[in-house]
Amino acid sequence: MALKKSLIFFPLLVLMLLLLGWVQPSLGKESRFKKFQRQHVDTDSSPNSNSNYCDVMMKRRKMTQGRCKPVNTFVHEPLPTIQAVCQEQDIPCKNGQPHCHKSSDIMHLTDCRWKKTNRDGSCVYQTTRREGHIIVACEGSPSLPVHFDGSVRVEV
Repeated sequence: MALKKSLIFFPLLVLMLLLLGWVQPSLGKESRFKKFQRQHVDTDSSPNSNSNYCDVMMKRRKMTQGRCKPVNTFVHEPLPTIQAVCQEQDIPCKNGQPHCHKSSDIMHLTDCRWKKTNRDGSCVYQTTRREGHIIVACEGSPSLPVHFDGSVRVEV
């Protein structure tokens, strides 16, 4: 009798374990919007930070693990201002895909360009502060930025 009951519950247990194995890895996965925030949004720092800003931020934001990310741009504006770019007119992205948007507002930016890797494995970046319009790809409902496609430099 006990064997019969366990045979009934065994397939349910296997199914539950399979479902947990399928769902569990996505629980800790970073969403595309969160990744965009981590890699490109820095509302806490002034755009007039020091010259090793990129060295520190690229490491802090986990873009130097395994390899040095060659190029990255940080946007120094409030998150709602950056998110509002998704409401601007649709333009084609660099790869020809739709759903990119160019900011109508000029934003404070910091470009980080990889220069070298030190003997200890640390990444060294050139830090360039500037102003410009950002171009982001957006998705979802509500539409949120998920990819930094580029920027248009504005001379001040």
